[in-house]
Amino acid sequence: MSLINTGIKPFTANALKNGAFVKVTDADLLGKWSVVFFYPADFTFVCPTELEDLAENYAAFQELGVEIYSVSTDTHFAHKAWHDTSEAIKKINYTMVGDPTGTISRNFEVLIEDAGLADRGTFVIDPEGKIQIIEITAGGVGRDARELLRKVKAAQYVASHPGEVCPAKWKEGEKTLAPSLDLVGKI
Repeated sequence: MSLINTGIKPFTANALKNGAFVKVTDADLLGKWSVVFFYPADFTFVCPTELEDLAENYAAFQELGVEIYSVSTDTHFAHKAWHDTSEAIKKINYTMVGDPTGTISRNFEVLIEDAGLADRGTFVIDPEGKIQIIEITAGGVGRDARELLRKVKAAQYVASHPGEVCPAKWKEGEKTLAPSLDLVGKI
């Protein structure tokens, strides 16, 4: 069963945000658009490139009212040590969530049980707490924050324009589609 259009499940976790330890719960994701960005582990190879890319594009997400939550099965203490020692990770201003019990990773169905690590999973969540976009990639395949930003814009557009949909490669300001009987077979 797909998690698309399902509500997020309850969780409470410790996290690192702007150099301080904070609590994060599922309630923090309500009332605004959120991206939950799972990655396998701190102090690895592809992960810091992805997290740095998100950090470099964080302001663009915030301009859209989107909050970013990166999640791994490491602790918030490991996140702090990584943040203090990695030039790439020092750039991060978004919330880095620790999931050492795997609860959040299980909730989003990305936990690799036998490894105790999360798959590379990206989830875009609307203000009502419903999952609108899911992307899962293999461990060796990094994600692109600008492509994620484009998808978030499309999801926000569709949510605020009932009856319209965004075609492939749609970018903000481009033409959308209004599905109707008149459009059938004409694309």
